[in-house]
Amino acid sequence: MLAAVREHMGMEIAYISEFVTDSARESVVFRGVDAPGFENLVRVGDCKARQDTYCHHVLNGSLPGLMTDTALYPHAQSLATTHAMPIRAHIGVPIYLPNGKVYGMMCCISSIADHTLNDRDMQMMKVFADMAAHQINRDLRIKTDISEASVRIERIIEREQFKFAYQPIMTLAPLCLVGFEALCRFAPEPYRSPDQWFREAARVGLGTKLELAAVRAALRAFSAIPDDLFISVNVSPETVLNSAFIEQFCDCSKSRLVLEITEHTKVDDYGALLAALAPLRAQGARLSIDDAGAGFASLSHILNLSPEIVKLDMGLTKAIDIDPARRALAAALVFFAKDTQSQIIAEGVETESELAVLKFLGIPMGQGYLLGRPATLASSKLLCEMEPPWLAFEVPPARKPARNGSST
Repeated sequence: MLAAVREHMGMEIAYISEFVTDSARESVVFRGVDAPGFENLVRVGDCKARQDTYCHHVLNGSLPGLMTDTALYPHAQSLATTHAMPIRAHIGVPIYLPNGKVYGMMCCISSIADHTLNDRDMQMMKVFADMAAHQINRDLRIKTDISEASVRIERIIEREQFKFAYQPIMTLAPLCLVGFEALCRFAPEPYRSPDQWFREAARVGLGTKLELAAVRAALRAFSAIPDDLFISVNVSPETVLNSAFIEQFCDCSKSRLVLEITEHTKVDDYGALLAALAPLRAQGARLSIDDAGAGFASLSHILNLSPEIVKLDMGLTKAIDIDPARRALAAALVFFAKDTQSQIIAEGVETESELAVLKFLGIPMGQGYLLGRPATLASSKLLCEMEPPWLAFEVPPARKPARNGSST
């Protein structure tokens, strides 16, 4: 836009400024600049005292917005900036935001007087200034949204405004409890699903910080469940690559730890991810790939990371008892797992007929509403003390279309 304005006016420099007030002074900051060949005179981010700029004097009416030759204006000649740049021709208009506030100015300047500039050019500048105001207002709203989201996420982390539900993971033949998946739930109202909170945290650059806080909280359950049960925690590749990641596991038994890599995240460097995971895996931690069969990313993770556990996506488990295509794909994954010395966990097991087919296919482990809903740590401890079978533990009355909670 600035380039178009500058070229249309036949001038050397075009810029958008912002009026900024802080405790020290009132300033003009250059937010956008188009000045080919004159970059040494004005750059994005440059800041000047407001009273020393044309922007200030045009806005308060001591200088006109259109000056074909600044030599004709004594007040312009009294300003140091006139001679420093130098400025001989100037055209500038205020940028008004929708709320009526003046954001700053859109201006063009030239070191050569230009007597062809006229009111039509001023009108053109106002059109471009209105266009700029629309874009600036949108950017300011985004900036405000990000700032408010950052405050929300930081508050959640600081106050630990989340809790965990622990969903049982069992062997299928025979039914035997072997571990739990830790599922994060957020307290702030209005309710939002965990993936929405983590997505917002990632958007404002706090995704890893929130994940690490959640991991620390989830691992507290180790001290409350029997030593022969594992806990699976969800982590993104970005979090694994963070330098603080390994520190979260100093005080836990690595042989009871399963790290579940989220399926929907793109991995740019599998070598770096493997290197970051290596110390924990060397101490007995296992790697799990979530949502296998749901998309290409999960298959890439499986092929490049050689996980100990592959979790069959609930979209494949649902209706596997009546859908030959789902059975065929699940059977292929079972064959792959046997050939690569990994294990399959079927997610979203909700009916006894699904369970029967999964057993027939040789899938060794599963989780889902039929085997146990996500529950508080206290309820999970109670489950540990029960005798098999566990099918009576919080069984849903019937299959529901919405499967939130099965493996969220």
